[in-house]
Amino acid sequence: MRLKVATLAAVALVASLLTGVGPASGAPADDPPTPLPNPKVHPIQVTGPAAERLNLIIMGDGYQWDQQQLFLQDVDRNLAVMWATEPFRTYRDYINVYAVEIASIDYGVRCDPDGRVRHEDGTIRDTGEREGPINAKNTALRMIYQNGCADPLSRGTVYGGAPENCQDFAAYYPAGVNPCETGNQAHNRILDNYVAPVLGIPRTSQNVQTLAIFNTFTYGGIGGTNATTSGGSPQGPLISLHEIGHSLGTLADEYPYSSRDVVRPCYTGGEPNSFHHSTYTDPQKMVEDQHKWWRWVGEESLSGGTIGLHEGGGSYPCGQRRPSEHSMMRWIGFDFDQIGLEHMVARVTGMRNSGQMNVRNTPTGTVASDAVLWVEPGQPRYHELQVTWRVGGPEGTVLDTKNSRDLDLGSLNLPAGTVVHVEVRDPVGPEGTDWVRNPSTGNTATNSGYNGPRFVQTRQWTVGETKVTPSSPTATITSHTMNSQPVAGDEVVYVRTNHPDDRILDVAWSLNGKPVANPHNSRNLDLGSLKLAAGTHKLTATVTDPADPGGVSDQVEWTVDNARPTAPRTLSQPLTRLAGNLEHPVYFNGWDMRLDPRDDQSGYAEERYVVGQLRLDKDGWYNYFGFPEKPMPESPFQFRHSGTDVKALTYGNLGTGGLSKAAFEQTLPDDHPGGGFVPGFGTHLVEHRAIDPAGNVGEPSSYRATVLPGSSPDCTRTLTGTQFRVVANEGVTCLKNAQVVGAVSVRPGASLVVSDSTITGTLAATGAQAVQIFGSKVNGSTQIAGTTRDVTIAGSTFNGAVSLAQNVQVTANERYTRLAGAYGPVLVGSRINGALSCAGNSAAVKDFGAPNTVNGAKGGDCAAL
Repeated sequence: MRLKVATLAAVALVASLLTGVGPASGAPADDPPTPLPNPKVHPIQVTGPAAERLNLIIMGDGYQWDQQQLFLQDVDRNLAVMWATEPFRTYRDYINVYAVEIASIDYGVRCDPDGRVRHEDGTIRDTGEREGPINAKNTALRMIYQNGCADPLSRGTVYGGAPENCQDFAAYYPAGVNPCETGNQAHNRILDNYVAPVLGIPRTSQNVQTLAIFNTFTYGGIGGTNATTSGGSPQGPLISLHEIGHSLGTLADEYPYSSRDVVRPCYTGGEPNSFHHSTYTDPQKMVEDQHKWWRWVGEESLSGGTIGLHEGGGSYPCGQRRPSEHSMMRWIGFDFDQIGLEHMVARVTGMRNSGQMNVRNTPTGTVASDAVLWVEPGQPRYHELQVTWRVGGPEGTVLDTKNSRDLDLGSLNLPAGTVVHVEVRDPVGPEGTDWVRNPSTGNTATNSGYNGPRFVQTRQWTVGETKVTPSSPTATITSHTMNSQPVAGDEVVYVRTNHPDDRILDVAWSLNGKPVANPHNSRNLDLGSLKLAAGTHKLTATVTDPADPGGVSDQVEWTVDNARPTAPRTLSQPLTRLAGNLEHPVYFNGWDMRLDPRDDQSGYAEERYVVGQLRLDKDGWYNYFGFPEKPMPESPFQFRHSGTDVKALTYGNLGTGGLSKAAFEQTLPDDHPGGGFVPGFGTHLVEHRAIDPAGNVGEPSSYRATVLPGSSPDCTRTLTGTQFRVVANEGVTCLKNAQVVGAVSVRPGASLVVSDSTITGTLAATGAQAVQIFGSKVNGSTQIAGTTRDVTIAGSTFNGAVSLAQNVQVTANERYTRLAGAYGPVLVGSRINGALSCAGNSAAVKDFGAPNTVNGAKGGDCAAL
């Protein structure tokens, strides 16, 4: 949609004639200024000097001048998901983040295959009205879907060339700016002129990563040092993480296709260069050969399943193998597995390619005999770094300094010439957080071990003969844990101070006005060790100079958020619910779940995004985003026995292979290395939780859901309320919330569906087409014989004997029956207080993972239930 600009009416008219695109009805009500506003840089979080941090620059494209608040909301959503995901959750304070507001002439993206018409107020992207791909859009960074004007499955979104008729829009640009610059030129110009002066380092610095968020609801993005993602897509923040896995982590794709809808032949080449792909077929052989991810084989994967050799990856459906069934580099939504995380941690702590964990320190060399030495490393949010001081060099005597960052030489009386050595170590090895198992001291892109400089730094000094000149009294907090928003109730909070030459400043901590013990004068406070009560607290750090008691001091405060977020669920209407400690609905084929992640938002100036997550059958936490191509946030996630296909990808799959799949994987031949897909009928455990902006992880809630094959026939007669003896003669008789006084019988060829009803007498069906009973009670005996299509019973109670004989169960899913085995009458989660007899049915009675309670004798093939 082109902006309406009165002063450029003639230009707009010419443009509309040339491009076939005229001003659209959803344009802003007010004319934009000409030129458009200059880019505006927002420091989202600044944790240290740009030269000592990774710097993430988030730029907006296709957001018009009146849509910048929408851009900032998209930034918040992207960052919320990032900070909820390791290693960014733990190493957040190693990263600076800046958002750059950039006003575009047009909204959206060029060649967007699903371009939507802009809503008048500019805040709603999914208006439901499509305009299709348009190659004439003029946006600030020239984002374009590669081949999107011809390919409806286009997803790679890059910085494009100059838009059509660009010279006609010069008035929108500041003087001297070329209106026909390319996207890369615009990107560089904005970074050079607006961002680099704020950072104090050039845009070409290797520790600068950009992420362009483009204004569309359509899925898309691409990796690289200048990554891109969709601002409005439900999966947009997950695309960001995947692309940064490429850009920052040098990770390769693990998904099984090059084009989503094309099944490639198996890979037949040599061992891939990727450190997380292999042609090995035997995990034990990988361990014996100590090859690639051998140290992790057999471990439970952080992204679900077990680490081993899983078929498919590197854009091939077979021939290459990956470490985990699913991880972020295969299907967005899941976390990094250990192999990806090991590498990502190294790239973050080593500041991408510099390969050095950042540590400030007393200048090395010869120091006064009574000087105070100090080191200032970074501070992970949930664990302490280990600082070890030695006298006599790297192999010298270890001093018991209680992990202090300071060492007062004056108290040691060391002779001149003594070497003092310090090691700063991030304990990410097997004896610590167990994120890095490679013990190497190497520092290459694929060989960053826990003994290497990305995780270990050393410094040393030689004691001289001079004495220090006492410093003037001063106490200053030079840096600290970010306090522009609350901190989590279990993180490690830190302060850093100035460093007098001759003494160590004192740090005092208080919580809600009461002192917190700090016997070793630590600059860090582990809130998790305090076992805080739920709710909000006030934390204070006060720094004083012992050279001036009661005089010079400095102070900083934080709000501590120790209130756990929640993610209440709403489930679609089930056939019935089974008894038990957990909610347990029963469905045909699948169900919907909507989560409403919530947080009390105490300590925030404005509402912030709360992340929701779900986990299916303990198989890895998965970020909740509603559902692809559906409006946010009201659209529920859809669980189906074989998932739901959206643009050649499958989501919400309950069958083999996990929640996400390539659609073609569901139908590969059984003998294909990636084939043998089995639909997910049965009972599933679902957990769900929330992660708030402070980083608190809520307690998971959970439920079970049983999914049955089939469906209920349409009712031709519906009975409710009190009924006296019911006979189903023909068609489909439905009892809904009915109370039948007497017996119910079903004649040959007729069907009966009973829901939430009571039958005081007997139930007899002979030769029926279908008999289904949900959440109901039968007080008399039940005999169902000779049914020709379907017997399905769930969550019901039978106070008399039950007989199921000579029934034919017609499969509702041929693939399931072929690969998982035929099933007979369906009997799930029910209570039979009399005898249960099953004989002569087309296959054994099946409970689909929801056991029945039988208090009487069991006979026939029901004896095994």
